[in-house]
Amino acid sequence: MSQPVPPPSGNPFADAPGGDAPYAPTPPSAPVRDNIGLGLVAAIVAALVAAGAYGAIGGAIEREIGYAAIGVGFLVGFAAAKVGGRNPALPVISAVLALGAVYLGQLVAIAVIFTKLGDLSFTEYFFNHFSDLTKVWKEAADFMSYVFLAIGAVAAFAGAKKAND
Repeated sequence: MSQPVPPPSGNPFADAPGGDAPYAPTPPSAPVRDNIGLGLVAAIVAALVAAGAYGAIGGAIEREIGYAAIGVGFLVGFAAAKVGGRNPALPVISAVLALGAVYLGQLVAIAVIFTKLGDLSFTEYFFNHFSDLTKVWKEAADFMSYVFLAIGAVAAFAGAKKAND
């Protein structure tokens, strides 16, 4: 008969020189970003930028766009959650800021339309006649204006929740 052969050790790399694993080690986990202050600042900046863009587009085409309200809300929520982390207050704060951003965007759109029709500049309408803009918004607001406000808030809440999943 032949000589007995010892059974395999189970680990084919156990006898490898150096003893290191043949694969890369697990990377460290991402640092926790739980800074509500930075999240709030990011949400405010995103709300102002998105409101300006929403108003400029709405004023240029002289219409309200529902998809743009979704974009405004999502941008506010996403920015707040990515910078601020998983704080449970950020989705609610984002929704409130998105309401303000969509409203401000609608006021910007009205000011852009007035600028096209009148002889004053946008800044004069927006800063010197702001109360007139709000009066016009109240008179012109219909059911869809409020729907767009709600859509923006829901999109902000959802965007903040999804950004950290």
